[in-house]
Amino acid sequence: MFFGLSIQAFTQFHVIVSLVGIVAGLAVLYGWLHSTPMTRMTAIFLAATAVTVVTGFMFPITAFTPALGVGILTTVLLIVALYALYVRHLSGRWRMTYLITAISSLYFNCFVVVAQSFLKVPSLHALAPNGSEPPFAISQAILLVAFVVAGYFAVHRYHPPMAAA
Repeated sequence: MFFGLSIQAFTQFHVIVSLVGIVAGLAVLYGWLHSTPMTRMTAIFLAATAVTVVTGFMFPITAFTPALGVGILTTVLLIVALYALYVRHLSGRWRMTYLITAISSLYFNCFVVVAQSFLKVPSLHALAPNGSEPPFAISQAILLVAFVVAGYFAVHRYHPPMAAA
């Protein structure tokens, strides 16, 4: 039991919050690419991603896994992104730092969704039962390239007015 929820219900909550964070993050990324501050959506993205990380650490841990590594890395990235946005107000180099750390956090959430999809969706699992086959590697490579390209353009295009930060 987690906060009065069964493990299945807690897992569903974790997945739903993760998907909310991803959808909000993709919307915010679209805004960054068009230099449009999306203050409320950004808050939803960052909060949902933080809740995703926190709830991820609440599952039973028996050994260090790649999921824990991603969770730790995402935690560090989120802390820096939150500091850059809410304390440094994207001033100077903090704008680029924020974009890189926030986009990286979103990428890692999407990375996990792809990995989980290959584990849980039967047709994908059949293509890569061990998670090391070419279909898995190719899909993760495409995801990485897409985020690197989007990140590059976001860093060069997103220049919010200081009041919007």
